[in-house]
Formats: sequence, structure tokens, C-alpha cells
Amino acid sequence: RAVAMSVSHSSRLNKLVREQYMRLPQDGSVQVTYVWIDGSGEGVRCKSRTLEKEPKSIEDVPEWNFDGSSTAQAEGSNSDMFLVPVRMFRDPFCLDPNKLVLCEVLKYNRKPAETNLRHTCKKVMDLVKDSHPWFGMEQEYTLLGINGHPYGWPDNGFPGPQGPYYCGVGADKVYGRDIVESHYKACLYAGVKICGTNAEVMPSQWEFQVGPCEGIEMGDHLWMARFILHRVCEDFGVVATLDPKPMTGNWNGAGCHTNYSTEEMRREGGLKHIEAAIEKLSKRHDYHICVYDPRGGRDNSRRLTGHHETSNIFEFSAGVANRGASIRIPRQVGQDGYGYFEDRRPAANCDPYAVTEAIMRTTVLNETGVETKDYADH
Repeated sequence: RAVAMSVSHSSRLNKLVREQYMRLPQDGSVQVTYVWIDGSGEGVRCKSRTLEKEPKSIEDVPEWNFDGSSTAQAEGSNSDMFLVPVRMFRDPFCLDPNKLVLCEVLKYNRKPAETNLRHTCKKVMDLVKDSHPWFGMEQEYTLLGINGHPYGWPDNGFPGPQGPYYCGVGADKVYGRDIVESHYKACLYAGVKICGTNAEVMPSQWEFQVGPCEGIEMGDHLWMARFILHRVCEDFGVVATLDPKPMTGNWNGAGCHTNYSTEEMRREGGLKHIEAAIEKLSKRHDYHICVYDPRGGRDNSRRLTGHHETSNIFEFSAGVANRGASIRIPRQVGQDGYGYFEDRRPAANCDPYAVTEAIMRTTVLNETGVETKDYADH
């Protein structure tokens, strides 16, 4: 009974009835679901429309609009916002030929909405494209029942201490694997560059990895992977939270560790370029902390305590194979002398556009201090 009460009512509808309708032919019409980031900078929204034929590229998907006053993005008196399609994926929920389309949000005057961080990220990625930046982001998240309590945890109390849960197997060690495996398959079908998944240190906490992606592709693929996660969880009747510290106390928080390299770092002798980039990052710690969660570092202050495999938010550190450092150089990279490094500071609810843009501004464009340069005129 406790398990049944922790899932949503809609998840208990008869899904076989739905399948009867999903098998009906579409006679050439295509359902396109537009996905965008709302005014919170963390939530995703979606709505669908019919196109008369299957779009073959993103240019075949028309712009659309929505009511920004209902997503905390506009006033009711001037509420229309533009949806500008930027990347198209296959739809794992309605299946081929239907599509999921990630969109940028523009205001009535065609300027980017406040939470449209893709706009400046794209400018920066275009500037640094010759360095061929690759990213891989490790998205941690926690499954909650509809009551807000971690899924599978006792109603009154806590599970046993951390230890057996990380990469665990068994009904007493992992909760919600059906969701994780469904999400993985849905991402593969969609064309999202998901590259792995594992159970995390806190029970009911999981991680999936997206990458390697080059430039702006990183943010696009991670945001769509997040949308698919929330949509899969909706079917199962549970909630995925990206809160960086969903449970206070002696429990691991949730991050979005960001692996990064440029072409010169990936070549033989690249370690010196890795070390040079880390040196630049060490002098701009405050700026990065500010953009690594949606609240200017306040969310990460709950997570980056120096405990539970995190660095201290007030100090910059780096080391080989050190999961308690701000920046970790993998042991293999240290041995080979080339490869990539991992920035462990971004929070689970970070905007990947903001994170990847900040890394490029500091390590390739050589910005310093807390102010950023406007490249609009260059």
C-alpha cells in the first residue's frame, strides 16, 4: 500500500488502452512536440502540433509561440513568446515519424528570454569552434514519490547508511531501475548522445552520462535527455528531482560533473594544455561558482561542503583521481599525458549552456575576473 500511495494517479491508468490508440495510422501527418526551458531556468515545458509531412531537418519545423505569462516568462498584457526550433530528435513516446524539437525562447521583440542561455553560449561556441571543445556531462538525479519522499525509502525513517547502493544490484539496494532503463532506451531511440548510466551513492539516486558532444550540442542533448527523463517518470508516476541536496544530513548531494577537452588536450603532450586550463580556472573560481547553479551558488553551497565527495565551495583545488577536488584529472590521463579533465563543481540543476560557455570563456577566450565580455559586435 505504501508503494501504491507514492505514485501518481495517472500512472495507474490502463496503459494497454493507450496502446490501442497509439497503433492507429497517421496518414502522412506528423506530430511535433516543441520543448523549451521555462522561466525558472530549470523546468521544461512542451506542447504539440500537427505538420502535414515529416520534417527532414530543423529548417522544416516552423517557429511557433506560447503564452509566456503562464511560464513566468512574460506579462499577461504582452504574453506571446516565440519558439525557435534549434534541434530535432525522434519521439520515443509517439514513435516515428513523430518528432521532439528543442526550441530557444525569444521575447516579443525577438530578444532572448532571460532563461534562454543558449543564445550567448552559441555565440561563444562559434568563436572557439577551431579548438573543437568536447564535453561529457554526468547528470545525477533523485527519484521521489509523488509525496516528495525519496522513492523506496521507508515512510517513517531512513534506509541503511550509504555504502551498498553505488552501482548496486538487488531489490534491497536499488530502487526504480525500470525508470532508468526505460529512459536509457528512450534516449537512444531519440538520438540523444547518452553514453552510460549507474546507480549512485544515495539510495534512489541515479546518474546518466551524455557525450561526448562538441560545442553547443552538449547543452542541446542534455536538456532533451532531461525532458525525456521527466516524461518517462510521468509514465511511472514518480518525480525526478535535480535538487543538488535533496536530503539533508549524511547523504551525498547531486552534481553534474562536466568532462572537457580541446583538440590540443587530446593530442600527445596534451597534459600541459590541461594544466594551463586548470590554472586559468583556479583564478576565476568565484565566477564559475556563480554560474554553476541557477541561484548564483546558493544551491551549490548546500552541496559543496568538502564532504561526500565534494570540494569546499570557498576553495579551488585540483588533483589526479581526487574526487574531493574542484577539478579531477583522471588517473589514466595522468599516465598517458593527454586526454581531458573533470570539473566537479556544477550542480545537478545547472544549465549546461551556462557551464560550457563559462569553461570556454575562461580556458580558451582567456577571460578573467567576474565580468564577462560581450562578443555581439565581433
